[in-house]
Amino acid sequence: MNEDAQNLGLVTPNWASILGLFSWAICHFLFPQIRTKSNKIQKKIKREIEWSPLSTAKRNISTHQHMATIRYNAGASPRPPSSRFRSPTCILSFFRPTKSKSARAKSDLLNLISDQGRGLKTQSDPSKRAEIISAIDALAMLGEDSVTTGKSLSATWRMLWTTEKEQLFIIKNAGFFGTKAGDVLQVIDVEEMRLNNVITFPPTGVFFVRSTIEPEPPQRVNFKFTSAVLRSSDWEIPLPPFGQGWFESVYLDDDIRVAKDIRGDYLVVERAPYSWTE
Repeated sequence: MNEDAQNLGLVTPNWASILGLFSWAICHFLFPQIRTKSNKIQKKIKREIEWSPLSTAKRNISTHQHMATIRYNAGASPRPPSSRFRSPTCILSFFRPTKSKSARAKSDLLNLISDQGRGLKTQSDPSKRAEIISAIDALAMLGEDSVTTGKSLSATWRMLWTTEKEQLFIIKNAGFFGTKAGDVLQVIDVEEMRLNNVITFPPTGVFFVRSTIEPEPPQRVNFKFTSAVLRSSDWEIPLPPFGQGWFESVYLDDDIRVAKDIRGDYLVVERAPYSWTE
């Protein structure tokens, strides 16, 4: 079954269980005559054995033991009758959906970056960086046939982790300027062909870079910076544009996006619970 089917929640069959289910059906439904004849023969043999002299003596002893057991268990709850038929719940359990490969790979990646301070701690831990990039590559392989340049790319994306040195430098050193870095965002509008890279400085400060974009399906987006602004509540400093490049969204779903860019940097972002506007 391909990955698209798994993403739609379709079930990966448990072939061993299905084989067992068909064997059970054959034995109980396709050959009733054989089963009936076999039962008659077994009953006949059982009667002949039961009424032999030796069996009669054993049966008398067993009867006394059985009566003693009944008296001992008189207060116990009756045992429910057994059934040779499996319940519908047991049969349906064969077909319960399993967690998809992409869901497991996504969970692995998010767990790896959860304590990395958006990438600050990863800078001094090469082994952790390699582990995270390996998890990104695994997720990218599962999404390699997907198109990530359509309308679903449009969103306010909030950064969870990155290797981009410039952004990490600002996040790390914002305290020297008497502030701290808040959310780091990518605001993409595919229809308007617009991208804003944003770093917020609560409560009112923000630095953002405006860009135009040109999607190049299936996964690449070319961009060109057009202007930059450093702004607070009562002042604004315009800055000149400074470059162009591309990024590829190697994985995209309803929750997160994973990208790598022209410089070999990686970015993991989530859909923010709000929309950022200038």
